[in-house]
Amino acid sequence: CFTMRTIISIIIIFGVAGLAFTGDHIIKMKYPSYFPEPSYDFSDNPITPEKIELGRMLFYDPILSKDNSISCASCHSPYNAFAHTDHNLSHGINDSIGTRNAPALFNLAWQKSLMWDGAIHNLDMQALAPISHPGEMGENISNVVRKLKNTERYPKAFYDAWHDSTITGEHFLKSLSQFQLTLISDDSKYDRVKLGVEEFTKQEQLGYELFIKHCNSCHTEPIFSTYGFANNGLPIDTTLNDYGKYRITKVTKDSMKFKIPSLRNLSYSYPYMHDGRFTKLYQVINHYTEIEVSDTSQPELVAPIDLNSKGKVDLVAFLLTLNDETFVFNPNNKFPEILLSTKNKQ
Repeated sequence: CFTMRTIISIIIIFGVAGLAFTGDHIIKMKYPSYFPEPSYDFSDNPITPEKIELGRMLFYDPILSKDNSISCASCHSPYNAFAHTDHNLSHGINDSIGTRNAPALFNLAWQKSLMWDGAIHNLDMQALAPISHPGEMGENISNVVRKLKNTERYPKAFYDAWHDSTITGEHFLKSLSQFQLTLISDDSKYDRVKLGVEEFTKQEQLGYELFIKHCNSCHTEPIFSTYGFANNGLPIDTTLNDYGKYRITKVTKDSMKFKIPSLRNLSYSYPYMHDGRFTKLYQVINHYTEIEVSDTSQPELVAPIDLNSKGKVDLVAFLLTLNDETFVFNPNNKFPEILLSTKNKQ
């Protein structure tokens, strides 16, 4: 548990993501120096250990759902890189089934748009979507705040975090954001190669070269996504009739465009695609080597990717270097043990 007296040290040199004043200390979010600058506005939601811990409590608490049965972690398990693997589509209250696969949650500070269709443009607002969705949590923010007020632990936790025991929707949402912002995946073999402490095998290096040639334009390193939107040639699921970003914009060119996910932690975040149609990584690669290009396909996908059997194996070997076991198997699901540092205010 984090307190005002907590001082968490870090020994690897990282860049600074955001600052917050708490007592006599400055709290710094950390990320690798080779990462780009985050998109999240930390000045509007300064980071403190108490807010992070409050957000963590909320993330794992089913009180956020209408029948107190579903928490954020129900669909975003830490052992699956904060995705889920037991079904293709999200499950919610009353055994209901959602319409999309729950995406993995990490490196959220670099994402300007949330959801598969980009419906949300601010992490602080994102939780409203699953909370209010009738097939997920089926609740509303007013009832969530009311329930939190009627507990023994939350008024004190909100006071510790916000210096105000009055629980508000704004503080609730920003606390959830703070915990999620600490979910930084940056300790894969790829990252250690970037830091110069490991080397790729010959096969991994060949796969990396194939990745740069065929995949990097959309899944740009080191985040391994532009977090933009693309039509990757998937045929529409006629059961779900999900047209992606078009659902939000009603612009024809956005038909079948979905958010480009990061390729980090692929061993843990299956099934793949917005509807979870692929359960194996080789199925995803085969899709791109057999793709049918349409008028709205991503410009880079002018033709199927030319990969022989050996190339596919080499590419998979590289993609497996993006698995971050330190992140996935974090002891006790406590974040961020090594992601914060403090120093005396000058």
